[in-house]
Amino acid sequence: MRPSEPDLALLRGLVEIPSVSRHEGDAVEWLVARMAERGFRANVDDAGNAVGEIGDGPVHVVLLGHIDTVPGDIPVRIDGDNLVGRGAVDAKGPLAAFVAAATEPMAGVRVTVVGAIEEESPTSKGARYRAMLPAPSWCVIGEPSGWDAVTVGYKGRLTLDVVLSREARHGASPGPTMAEAALALWDRVHESASKRATATRSFERLDCRLESIDAGIGDGLVERARLRIGYRVPPGVDPGDLESAAASLTERNGDTHVVVTTQGREEPVRTPRTSALARAFARAIAAAGGRATFKEKSGTSDMNILFPAWSCPMLAYGPGDSRYDHTPIERLSITDFARSITVLKWVLSRASDRII
Repeated sequence: MRPSEPDLALLRGLVEIPSVSRHEGDAVEWLVARMAERGFRANVDDAGNAVGEIGDGPVHVVLLGHIDTVPGDIPVRIDGDNLVGRGAVDAKGPLAAFVAAATEPMAGVRVTVVGAIEEESPTSKGARYRAMLPAPSWCVIGEPSGWDAVTVGYKGRLTLDVVLSREARHGASPGPTMAEAALALWDRVHESASKRATATRSFERLDCRLESIDAGIGDGLVERARLRIGYRVPPGVDPGDLESAAASLTERNGDTHVVVTTQGREEPVRTPRTSALARAFARAIAAAGGRATFKEKSGTSDMNILFPAWSCPMLAYGPGDSRYDHTPIERLSITDFARSITVLKWVLSRASDRII
């Protein structure tokens, strides 16, 4: 199976435009123009998202995928059945599939496609802006699940910046260095989190990682160290409790002053795999020759923001193997891209039925 030439050109053109998070403007403008050519009522919203609306009717469907990427220049090319390039999987492939599938309006259905900005940044500005708007009838988040799978759960996320500071000391002075003090603090935080990480299933387990450390920072008067600590939070664990626990552990530091700042926080989310929307995708995948599987992921997505705000039927779907996310060999199967468009068209064609 191959996509149409216009759909493949849409995918490749989108991937060819660099759109590192917080620098998505060129890709947003390009996608708005392409959607307008396809008959969408297209514009850039107040947050900077690319938005295209097509069709009319009482059923309102939002297909939201992020247009930003992580850094890393990967020359865009066709390699056999694969389109290689940064963002091909995460998540311009799913976003292009949304536009392709929605191009032909369905009776009684209004579809809004959103190319959201800053998903790869802690701000998630694009999704947070859309979350303030009225909830649709149902929503699909564009993330790589594989053409024959849907994602119904994401862990939450908590990111803390921890800055330690004290009066500068001579390098030969007794006692721990700032780097050693920072690592000792990290050990306490990690040990506290480990006591909660007792679940056997990965999705149910709390993860705590030291994402970065910068020590030996000073101006001759004050010396500093900075830690970035990241949690992946399963359902049933309150990120607020983790914030409080981390803050309490920083109080025992003698003459070292510690400031903890929350840089990002999303609640965990899990939607029913037995929902009418999930069943519709399962039927669509079967009609395309596959057998649907349901995934729960340790990462986060814009579903972590939109589901608590909208509480409408929701899941994540899109072509691509998430093992290629953020890697130097990011690539998307062109065949799977075409299959995902078929699945999405099937679901949209039944959006006004009681099946969803």
